[in-house]
Amino acid sequence: MSDTESIPPDAPAPPQGAGRSGVFGPLEPAEPATLADEKAARERQRGEASSFVRWLLELLVLVAVAVGAAWAITTFLVQPFIIPSTSMENTLLVGDRVLVSKFAYRFGEPRYGDVVVFTSPEDGKTDLIKRVIAVAGQTVDVQDGRVIVDGKPLTEPYINPDFQSHYDADEAVKVPAGTVWVMGDNRANSKDSRYIGPIATSKIRGKAFAIYWPLSRIGGL
Repeated sequence: MSDTESIPPDAPAPPQGAGRSGVFGPLEPAEPATLADEKAARERQRGEASSFVRWLLELLVLVAVAVGAAWAITTFLVQPFIIPSTSMENTLLVGDRVLVSKFAYRFGEPRYGDVVVFTSPEDGKTDLIKRVIAVAGQTVDVQDGRVIVDGKPLTEPYINPDFQSHYDADEAVKVPAGTVWVMGDNRANSKDSRYIGPIATSKIRGKAFAIYWPLSRIGGL
């Protein structure tokens, strides 16, 4: 017999993992791979959900900023306006879109030739668009459709001769303080200061300064 003891060939093998030990004691059994995969999947799902929520919040913030900026611009700076009638032809045609500066008169007063949007003094809600013909302190008269300011006939290149009227004023009118005298460029079809009187500057919403639509008519006023 040899000095070493042999293991019988038919002896059962020890269980897998049994008898494993380390320097400091038995090792913990390895975590099953399927459980680790499930935990990793849950972590990924939580990360994806967190990313979606963050993206959604950022989108809502951007939308809120855009809406706020649009509100601020249209309230305090510039507002679009659609031409509703023929009263300003041929300068402005029905359906033209114009930009109206709402701060143009915060540091100044309307002047002759300005195209302004104002609230109708008749119903207090309808927006109208006309041209300033005279300002406070000036005297306006209209004879046979010809506008006379401070005794001098106006040269009005914006008037279409085909749209001339033969309106005669009963008398010259001195424009009161805090108001302007406005008229449409289409004198034959415009309800303006000849019929509704001078317009209070406090009713002026802004100065139209450009046509932006249609593209074929883009330009300044």
